[in-house]
Amino acid sequence: MGKVYPQEDASPACTTSKRETYTLWMKSLVFHSNGCTVFDSNGEIVYRVDNYDRKGRRQVNVMNLRGKVLCTINKRLLSFGCWDGYRSTTSDCPWFQAKKCHGRKVACRITVGCQKYTIERIAGKAAFRIVNIAGQVVAEAKQKQSSSGVVLGDDVLTLHVEGNTDHSLIMSLVTVYGLICGRM
Repeated sequence: MGKVYPQEDASPACTTSKRETYTLWMKSLVFHSNGCTVFDSNGEIVYRVDNYDRKGRRQVNVMNLRGKVLCTINKRLLSFGCWDGYRSTTSDCPWFQAKKCHGRKVACRITVGCQKYTIERIAGKAAFRIVNIAGQVVAEAKQKQSSSGVVLGDDVLTLHVEGNTDHSLIMSLVTVYGLICGRM
């Protein structure tokens, strides 16, 4: 089986002024691989995460549809539950740092430059939200429901991302949460 090799991308961050809704399918499109696929409100694939080896791999790439790397997430060696995110595979300085928390509500804390975020678990098996330091919810994921109200499986989520938020950062943080929960 051949791998779909990622390519580095120097494109700018994806932000919009209005709220966006995505569908997260916590499955990879690549056979025998772990990861997730992200669809926009039109049903088009916009992001994908592939983890070619076993769960908990040390390096995971967040890519766009064409395989361009938007973020590389590395698990820190000798440090339990810590990840560094890089915008470029050639960068020495991390874009963000995430540390797993062992509390009931807060799953992890993230530092992006001088900004701080937390990922909080909410009611439901797979539901979570990303909150900034001011306590504002910047993204929230819940189990997806069909238009007739049928709740889909635990591996299909609806993700609402607030306006003026870097979507590639949010997808990277969703990936870290998936790694923390052992879903990727």
